[in-house]
Amino acid sequence: QVQLVESGGGLVQAGGSLRLSCAGSGNIFSFNVMGWYRQAPGKQRELVADITSGVYADSVKGRFTATRDNAKNTVYLQMNSLKPEDTAVYYCYGRSLAYDSWGQGTQVTVSS
Repeated sequence: QVQLVESGGGLVQAGGSLRLSCAGSGNIFSFNVMGWYRQAPGKQRELVADITSGVYADSVKGRFTATRDNAKNTVYLQMNSLKPEDTAVYYCYGRSLAYDSWGQGTQVTVSS
């Protein structure tokens, strides 16, 4: 199974930008669906961006862009104009015909 590892999280001021990366341990081409979720303290995990369908959470539309590079076995989440309410642990995921794979998560903290 292909494992996913996120990186790029950190602390940023409101209005700033971050780019998250999610690297696969092998060929991510097998994943029919890939995207990003996030989970804030005390809240349920929510969809941020589905790369395959192009669906974004209303709260991030126009600010976040998710992309996929099969040649590098990596997906990205470019986050601009960050807000304190974007603070969460961000997870990438992949869904193939045989299994789902989740990364371990990367913390994003936006200070006001």
